[in-house]
Formats: sequence, C-alpha cells, structure tokens
Amino acid sequence: MDELTRQRTRAKWDAAAKNFDVMSSRGPEKRWAPYKREFFSAMRGRILFLAVGTGLDIQFFPPNCQIVGIDISPKMLEQARARADAYPGKLELREMDVHALEFPAASFDQVFTSCTFCSVPDPVGGLESLRRVLVPGGELHMFEHTGSRYFPFNLMLNIMTPLARRFGPDMNRPTVANVERAGFRIRDVRHVYLDVVKAIVAEAPASTAG
Repeated sequence: MDELTRQRTRAKWDAAAKNFDVMSSRGPEKRWAPYKREFFSAMRGRILFLAVGTGLDIQFFPPNCQIVGIDISPKMLEQARARADAYPGKLELREMDVHALEFPAASFDQVFTSCTFCSVPDPVGGLESLRRVLVPGGELHMFEHTGSRYFPFNLMLNIMTPLARRFGPDMNRPTVANVERAGFRIRDVRHVYLDVVKAIVAEAPASTAG
C-alpha cells in the first residue's frame, strides 16, 4: 500500500473513532455477541488480532491468552486502551498497518480478524502479509461480512458500496476467494447470516515462501 493510501486510511478511521462505539456497540455487537464468543473461544498460542479498533471485541476473548492487537488508527487505539488493560491475560496494543507488519516471519500461531477485510485497501496483499507472520500450518480465523451470491442482496450491496467505502467498509468483497488467492487453504466456511456474514477458518501452507 502506498503512503498516500495509508495516510487516507488512517485519517478515515481516526475520524470514525469518536463515534465508533455508538454506531457499533448497541446494534451489531449485541446481535453477533453469541457468535463472537464461540468464534474467539478457539484462541490458542501466540495470537495476532488485526484491527482491534476501540476494543469492542475484547470482551469476547477467552482469558489468559497471549495476544497482540494492532490497528492503523492511533485514535482507535487510544479508545481501546482501557479495555485492553482490563483484559485478564496478556494483550499488547500496537499501531501498525497490515500491509507492512513489523513482525518476523512465523511469529504467530493464529491470526484473528473481525469485520476487517471489508476495509483493508489491498485485501489480498493484506492476507499475504498475515500468511507471512503465521507459522507453517498456523490458523487464520475471520468473522467477516462479505458480498453475496444471491439476488437481491448482491445488487443491494453493490449499490451501497461506493458510498459506504467513503466512511467505512466495502460491502461486496469476495473475501473467501481472496483468502485462497493469498495462498491459504480453506478449512471451513460457516454462514452466520445468509451468505453475507461468514466465519472463515483457513490454514497457512507448510511453506510460507512467496
């Protein structure tokens, strides 16, 4: 990702940070809470959590995990700090861009994302970056809203995306296909709501070269 795109992305999410909890915590977070508790219950080993935002998902993490949470937005991280400090385990927050991860190869056993790859500017490049920092055979766990194959949802999401991306996410990303394009092996795709909200589990290949 070029520097101008990085700056614009950071500025977009810095601007969203002030009202992010109001927009997310009283609707989507309550709706998906049971699914997210189950989703995050798979956390094991050394974990990278991408796009921690204001930390709304921290409440669903199982205790006593070893987690590094990153976000491109310093304003989001400022709001996440109190939630991270209250987590009953080890949770380190760092400002970082997924396209330029500052970790050595094979640093993590698992990567978790939550409604993130609808917003990453270069989704395949970001996924390739995550693959690099996973150990061979490491797991990618994604809770994501994606595009749909079915009418009228696909039409609606395509119409909404040009406006939605100005303030937040794309609504029509082919995320499962992007995971495969990035070199992961898909292990499971669970449809949480129609085919729009999905829980995806993928595995880094035995060789992470490339």
